[in-house]
Amino acid sequence: MELFRIKNDIPFMSYGRLTTTISLVTFILAVFFLATRGLNFGVDFTGGTIMEVSYPQAANLDNIRKAVDNIGLKEATVQNFGSSRDVLIRLPAKTDISVANLSEHVKEALVAADPAAEVRRVEAVGAQVGAELYENGALALFFVIVGIMLYLWLRFEWRFAVAAIIANMHDVVIILGFFAFFQWDFNLTVLAAVLAVLGYSVNESVVVFDRVRENFRKMRKASVVQVIDNAITRTMSRTIITHFSTQLMVLSMLLFGGEALHNFALALTIGILFGIYSSVLVASPIAMYLGVNRANLMGDTEKKPEVAEATP
Repeated sequence: MELFRIKNDIPFMSYGRLTTTISLVTFILAVFFLATRGLNFGVDFTGGTIMEVSYPQAANLDNIRKAVDNIGLKEATVQNFGSSRDVLIRLPAKTDISVANLSEHVKEALVAADPAAEVRRVEAVGAQVGAELYENGALALFFVIVGIMLYLWLRFEWRFAVAAIIANMHDVVIILGFFAFFQWDFNLTVLAAVLAVLGYSVNESVVVFDRVRENFRKMRKASVVQVIDNAITRTMSRTIITHFSTQLMVLSMLLFGGEALHNFALALTIGILFGIYSSVLVASPIAMYLGVNRANLMGDTEKKPEVAEATP
């Protein structure tokens, strides 16, 4: 579907060195912030206490946050759980107080703010569990990357696989760099957003690469640069429509989804914005620099069928 059509090809590849330089600088900055500031891991990874509180009516999350803040637990996260009447409170791990005493202090603060508050569940998440979640999350990220590389290698060619992974890892590292710089809470929902961005970005790369392969069949006298420029230009309408509609949905979660979805939507917003850039202006130039051409992409499909021997 095309809402508009660009008549003349845009010379994207002529800006390849500039865009890859910008990406390299941004990538280095993100790595720097990750190394110096580090990620602000949430209770899911560091361990802590989870409390489930129920109210007879819709809970006032702002009042609950104020009640928790007043007892010195500003790092706690408060969100609805299941319904508007149920609230999940995540408390960071404290070495100077037991889980029982900590939960009792929180319960007293909540009851003082609203006598109808009822604590239904208190659960401690140990540091060992958090470490296991961290390791499993890293493994999930690794297997997604390997799966994407194998898929692109089999579907296209290894140069495209390498280019797409570099572009996708560029998106992931930049997301992590933002979270490190602003010290936003990094939890399992953010990790899920990072994995979603990987799949989302590679989808855009596949669309462009498919058009590049198709162009190599049709534009036999065109150069590699002309083929790639045409492929990106011809997919621009689809790219704009897809990313605009997706970003509208993510922005609705960011603005109206509450604290539970805020960091998830924030990571997706960063990933989508940089995903557009990297899929077009990072993956394609890298593939070109790696030497992709008609011969190594088309393979045996360029060979003409043998002429059958004439029968006597």
